Amino acid sequence: MKPDISTRNDLDFLMRKFYDKLLVDDVVGYLFTEVIDLDLEEHFHQLVDFWEVQLLEGGRYQGNPMKVHMDLHFKEALTKAHFDRWLEHFNNSVDEHFEGTKAHLAKERALSIATVMEIKIAQL
Repeated sequence: MKPDISTRNDLDFLMRKFYDKLLVDDVVGYLFTEVIDLDLEEHFHQLVDFWEVQLLEGGRYQGNPMKVHMDLHFKEALTKAHFDRWLEHFNNSVDEHFEGTKAHLAKERALSIATVMEIKIAQL
């Protein structure tokens, strides 16, 4: 039986496993390696902060993920294929390492976030 997501360390582990998939993916990897200048370690801290707020009812996230993704969209158009692949890798990463209430919630929140971003960006 796999553990559920319960700590910041779990979130950090999950984000690193998730990005292991994203960065080498033919559909989305180039967004992180060629389109934006990404400080990966700083990005992991932001991701963990964001997901801690989403899943662990605490945290210190202060950013605006919608603005970040809109800015990215203006550099390189984000498409349904990008969102679908992001979600596929996210769900697979969760399923490979975690199970339980928070793991399920993470996938639900990811779907919701991806859907809202995709709709808002399509309206630009």
